Amino acid sequence: MGKYYALEKNGQEADIYIFGDITSWEWYENDVSSYSLIKEIRALGPDVEQINVHINSYGGEVAEGLAIYNTLKNHKAKVRTIVDGFACSAASVVFMAGDERVMSNASLLMIHNAWMITWGDPNQLRKNADDLEKITQATKNAYLEHANITQEELSKMMDEETWILPNEALDMGFATSIVGEPATDKAAASARKALFNLVNKARKETDTDNADLQEAVRQIMERLKASQDNVEPESDPEPAPIPEPTPEPQQLENKTLKFFNAVLGRKEG
Repeated sequence: MGKYYALEKNGQEADIYIFGDITSWEWYENDVSSYSLIKEIRALGPDVEQINVHINSYGGEVAEGLAIYNTLKNHKAKVRTIVDGFACSAASVVFMAGDERVMSNASLLMIHNAWMITWGDPNQLRKNADDLEKITQATKNAYLEHANITQEELSKMMDEETWILPNEALDMGFATSIVGEPATDKAAASARKALFNLVNKARKETDTDNADLQEAVRQIMERLKASQDNVEPESDPEPAPIPEPTPEPQQLENKTLKFFNAVLGRKEG
């Protein structure tokens, strides 16, 4: 059997190939452990400016995936993660470590909740369920750093063990580009993410039953999901100012509605 994991260095670039299971045991030649991989990453030296991580893996242990993810995130080099086949479970978490996250038209992500093999009395089983929710939250944090969907939407996808196509991954912010994707007039994921965060923050800061305001929020969220914007920014846009919270609820409501109307291009009347 050939080796399914390899790290190769060529000048100022390094290529990592994760084509096996991500596990602490390393029983088989195709297994990838965080310990072995992290040692090699740290041994690359200060002259490495870019690390390309090629992934084709069904995943494995959450702890191992998180350790690799955090090591790549904290490395000074630019990290480019590439899905060459599947990036499932813990492997999809490693994929999220990329400054650039590249898929091809013939690749897939898969996300789901953390699993555990367990035994014990009812108290132990309840504790294990609580622990699993916290473990799953750690992986959600990795996805949400880039994804332009809500935590509720992400939770539903993970509950249902969701396979994600390249165009879906791009629209939701998991991926930054697709190899071989035709030109598009859709807004960049970074622009959608910035506006999504802006709307979500304003919505949380505004506790109101105003129907016009809620309709403005609904329209903006629909536009974000449909990705109908026609401007492709050269860099991440500066977020527009959000109305500052104020002790007077009506003033806050009016300011926020005015802001949403401006985003939607609606005239006040």
